[in-house]
Amino acid sequence: MSELLKCVEIEPAGDATAAVIWLHGLGASGHDFEPIVPELQLPAGLDVRFVFPHAPEIPVTVNGGMVMPAWYDILAMDIDRKVDEAGVLASADAVDALIEREIQRGIPAHRIVIAGFSQGGAVAYQTALRYPQQLAGLLTLSTYMAMPVTPSTANASLPVMICHGSQDPMVPEVLGRRAADTLTSLGYTPEYLTYPMEHMVCLEQIRDIGQWLNKVLAA
Repeated sequence: MSELLKCVEIEPAGDATAAVIWLHGLGASGHDFEPIVPELQLPAGLDVRFVFPHAPEIPVTVNGGMVMPAWYDILAMDIDRKVDEAGVLASADAVDALIEREIQRGIPAHRIVIAGFSQGGAVAYQTALRYPQQLAGLLTLSTYMAMPVTPSTANASLPVMICHGSQDPMVPEVLGRRAADTLTSLGYTPEYLTYPMEHMVCLEQIRDIGQWLNKVLAA
């Protein structure tokens, strides 16, 4: 992935002083979370650029090899057992390149949040925890930790918010809790929130995310 991922970008009213790079789920696109931005109700003056990259289109094994937007191949339905680790890492590298672009555009790394839903969240874990410069935060939604990660020293105390639906049939909530437990064992103090929903987002959650983004980016 030498070329930068194509992205939907939403600029703030003023000059951007922070950025959120937000990864969609399997089969979706960068437009998927675009409507959420105004619903976050971020305060005026918190000038955040939202970057919603499009995943590359690849064949997905569990869907009969159908080509669709995916951050990595899904090899089996027991998603926490058999993982396309090379694909996860390649997508994390592609997100690294987007972080570098934000830095080149004047946003320091410590003002950048990495976010991801479902498959995008698995890539977000890999990207943010191992990134060599301090980031502002990691937001993961309805997702799981696909593979082990060795955190960088710079992000050893990264603020993390994990959200999961208690009725999620696609990514069972136990996988979200397992990721939180793994982070805790690594010395993190993740905020873990559940909502009475399936594999989706809800308004209460969006409001909570807005408050969390305001907290980690308010400095």
